[in-house]
Amino acid sequence: MSRSFINRLVAEASQTFRPSGHFAYHYARGKLGHDNIFHEMLRLGLLPQGGHYLDLGCGQGSLFAWLLAAGRLHGQGHWPAGWAPPPQPHRLRGVELMQKDVERAARAFGPQHPVVSVEQGDMNLVDFGRPDAVLILDALHYFSHARQREVLARIRQALPPGGVFLTRIGDASAGLPHHICNGVDRLVTYVRGHRLPTLYCRTLADWRAELERLGFVVETQPMNGRKPFANVMLLCRVPH
Repeated sequence: MSRSFINRLVAEASQTFRPSGHFAYHYARGKLGHDNIFHEMLRLGLLPQGGHYLDLGCGQGSLFAWLLAAGRLHGQGHWPAGWAPPPQPHRLRGVELMQKDVERAARAFGPQHPVVSVEQGDMNLVDFGRPDAVLILDALHYFSHARQREVLARIRQALPPGGVFLTRIGDASAGLPHHICNGVDRLVTYVRGHRLPTLYCRTLADWRAELERLGFVVETQPMNGRKPFANVMLLCRVPH
């Protein structure tokens, strides 16, 4: 993976958050620069071309800035050999519970962005519509196991044949790395100005069984980079 290209892409995406203030800009630089799930979803072409993406628990919209920046660089002829083409979504809709993050997104993308919309809401309550891809990155464990099952069932119902659900979870069976992961999670939540959450964690085997029961075809991949965490990416596809 080309580190120089990643650095260029991070710089391009992070500029989106200059209007949102010092914290939003540097948070985006840190998140996009050092969290390899953003790099891997592009390199491997995990998201469908075009279509409507729904990011539940989207924060300030860092993923959206990342995807749009990727499309711009690709259009300018800057793209690493061997990487899949960027997905070029037609619509990027985010739902975020925390009003501060919604306000940062509003300042970053503006009120009439042709592709991006971020709304304040609870993923347990909002209408998902009919997206082609749904993403939840590091947010499902903030809800009770019953709520998790309800959200996953609604995602499966919303996605069409060929649709994709991409998420990352912490494997509760991983021992010390899982405890480290939870500690960092609480610290980041606090730094972002939110109260410390109760965490409802599950083992990778439990997550996989739940998703396969709903009819998803599930692929798993460790998603920690060089960090001593217990994160696993779950790529869940709806069969055609």
